[in-house]
Amino acid sequence: MANHLYQGDLPDGLKLGPIVAIDCETMGLNPHRDRLCLIQMSDGDGNCHLIQVAKGQTSAPNLCRLLTDPDTLKLFHFGRFDIAVMYHAFGALAAPVYCTKIASKLVRTFTDRHGLKYLLQDLLGVDISKMQQQSDWGAETLTAAQLDYAASDVLYLHKLKDALDVMLAREGRTEVAQACYEFLPMRARLDLIGYPEVDIFAH
Repeated sequence: MANHLYQGDLPDGLKLGPIVAIDCETMGLNPHRDRLCLIQMSDGDGNCHLIQVAKGQTSAPNLCRLLTDPDTLKLFHFGRFDIAVMYHAFGALAAPVYCTKIASKLVRTFTDRHGLKYLLQDLLGVDISKMQQQSDWGAETLTAAQLDYAASDVLYLHKLKDALDVMLAREGRTEVAQACYEFLPMRARLDLIGYPEVDIFAH
């Protein structure tokens, strides 16, 4: 396993396959206030490709092409936030997408533990550390521990998707899950325009 760190964008010519796991690190959880600092990606081969985003950066052409490529499935855990923060930063709305947190909530109704750490423990027997979760992602130089933490958020998502897909099929909820994934980019846009908690489908 290796971490490959890039500044500002993916390198020209990098191919990451038909399914790319993606996660983001930010200065906080408000996309309008807290800047995007790091984007990590994996094609499931055990390697992680990380983009360090500069303060004030508004363009990343290679990344944006990947996010909007209709032939590349973007795989997230809690994609609602990552899709929103990248759209806010670069104007590229990720699609098509898959979210392991949504899949988990649809089929693991016997628990309220849908965080990535719990899913990896329960479904794959993998234990990841969350010690760097609240570190300073805006630092000019990121530590090896930070990069390893960021990588751990994407390295196992392909296998997690496979496990959840089996459960979705077993419970007859694959079609419902797919409809949720298709709506997810718009759900992210609703967050950004001021409807983070309002249920627009309510009476």
